[in-house]
Order: sequence, then C-alpha cells, then structure tokens
Amino acid sequence: MRTKTKERLRRFWEQFDSGDQVLILINADPDAIASAMAVKRLLWRKVAGITISHINIIHRPDNLTMMRLLGVRAVHLDTIDPDRFQRKVLIDSQPEHNDAFGPFRYDVIIDHHPDSRPRAGFVDIRPGYGATASMLTEYLRAAQIKPSAKLATGLFYAIKTDTRNFERGTQIEDIVAFQYLFRYANIPLARRIEQADLKLGFLAFFRKAIQARRFRKGRMFAHLGQVPNPDVCVLVADFLMRVETVTWSIVSGIYDQQLVVILRNDGIRKNAGNLARSSFGEFGSAGGRKTMARAELALSAVSEAVDFSNGKRLTDWLINRVEQRTWTSRDGKPQK
Repeated sequence: MRTKTKERLRRFWEQFDSGDQVLILINADPDAIASAMAVKRLLWRKVAGITISHINIIHRPDNLTMMRLLGVRAVHLDTIDPDRFQRKVLIDSQPEHNDAFGPFRYDVIIDHHPDSRPRAGFVDIRPGYGATASMLTEYLRAAQIKPSAKLATGLFYAIKTDTRNFERGTQIEDIVAFQYLFRYANIPLARRIEQADLKLGFLAFFRKAIQARRFRKGRMFAHLGQVPNPDVCVLVADFLMRVETVTWSIVSGIYDQQLVVILRNDGIRKNAGNLARSSFGEFGSAGGRKTMARAELALSAVSEAVDFSNGKRLTDWLINRVEQRTWTSRDGKPQK
C-alpha cells in the first residue's frame, strides 16, 4: 500500500511546474474543503500560487464555521478568471457532477464517489473510500508531511462527517486515516465546527415542523413552506429522527422554484434512495443512500399534480406518493 501511495504521489507532483498558478475546484462541503486544504499543503513551495474556488454558495453554518476557524481562504468561481490558471485540480467531485465543472480541462482529479471515467493528466478515484479526506491523508503521509493542527482537524472532521461516524460507506483505510489524524487534530475545535449547524433564523422552521407534523406508522412528515436554504429541511429531518418512535422523517420545503424533499430513516431494512426515486423520480432528480435521500422537483412539474401553494394539500400529496410505493429494502423484503 505504501509503495502504491508513493507512486500516486509522484504522479500527482509530476502534473505541476514551479511557475504554475493552480486552481483547486470544489463543491464546498467538509470533505471537499479539508481535501482542498491538503492539496494546497502538498503543493506548498512547489508551485507559484494556489487558489481554492467553490462553485456553490456556502450557506451551511458548519461549513462557514469550518472555513473561518481553520483559516480556509476560498473564492466563488464566478469572481475569478479561470483562464489565468495554468493547472486545474478537481477535488471530491467529477466533471459530470455539476455543469459548473464541465467546461474545464483538468490536470488532476481526486475523488471517492462512483467512477464516471473522467479524463485528466492524473486521476485517482476510489469509490470504496468513505471520504476523499482519507485519500489525501495517505498522500500527506507518503510525502512525510506532518499535518498542522488546523489541517488535521479539517481532515478529521471531514472523515467523521462523510462516513457519518463510520455508519456508512467505510473501509479500513478510513479508520486508519482517522486514527492517524486523531494524534494531531484539535478535538475541541472539531466539536465547535460540528455543533455550529444552526442559524438563529432557522429556529422558526423547527417550530413550524412541530406544528405541521403528520405522523403515520412511524413516519413523520412535515412541510416547511418557503425556506431560505434547503439545509433547513436537512436539519429538521435529522432532528425529527431523534424522536423515539420515528423510523422515517420526510421533510419538504420550497426553494428557488423547486420542491425539495429530504428523506431520513433508521437504517433498519430500509432504503431511502430507492424510495425517493420511486416516489418522486418522474418529477425531477431523486435518489440517495440507504439511510438518507433527496428529491428536487421543479414547481412547474409538480403543479400539474398538486397545488403546491396549499401546505396541507401538498403534505397529503407527499404522503400518498410515499405510501403508494412499496416500502422494500435492498433484499426485496417488506419494510416496517
């Protein structure tokens, strides 16, 4: 394994010259942010300059807190001229994941999501890994670079977040990386980032969810109406899963002319991704993992099926769409 990682590191470094201006592109979340930090450290003093750029607007309080506390400097892609960079690096994503990534030729792509066979001077895609941060930790170790406390904390938190505390998509390499980073990470700092997931204005939506909730056979439904950010739906869905009798939470909200539906479950003989696709796939993008999924449906498509301006009718429609589908797990057996 060490020999293979050193070979990857050598090929990675071969893509760059000392006079290069390097652009690191990410869709900002904890794994992408921390992995970009690691790439920047690997290229320190090896290139002329490095810029981290995100394609998304960063709203989540934990992501904003992570960048502030770890001193991560990043700019939105729309604010820079990509043509002034001689080298481009795509981290924790692949070109087909977002249209904003599409126009560029990449020198390096490093990711842990399913392989879409992208082209670049150097490609390292390992879908078995729980986090790209685990892969970059291996690069740092191969380069004999001891991570700073801030870098170690970022990578530590990224692995913790992307594996959901090792509850999903994890292999031994993630655990090894996590244990290594634990030596250097600032754990109280990681905890501050993890707990910074609420804005004061979000509290009203928790109240709305509690007032509007509909509970049916272990399934909690809540429609929040217009939301300032889809992350509100995610936070509420996760919160409702903490109620002892809830086995599914399905929370919806309207944002940017889309109906966003977030699905969560307890992971016991259930598959949220399959349910999202079967319930809402005909109206827009829908899918996810076993315990969590998401659907984003254009209001223009939904309007033909339901009056989305009426919260009660929309909730009834969501319940019917979900309950008309067969609640089955991966092995085809009925779910509870």
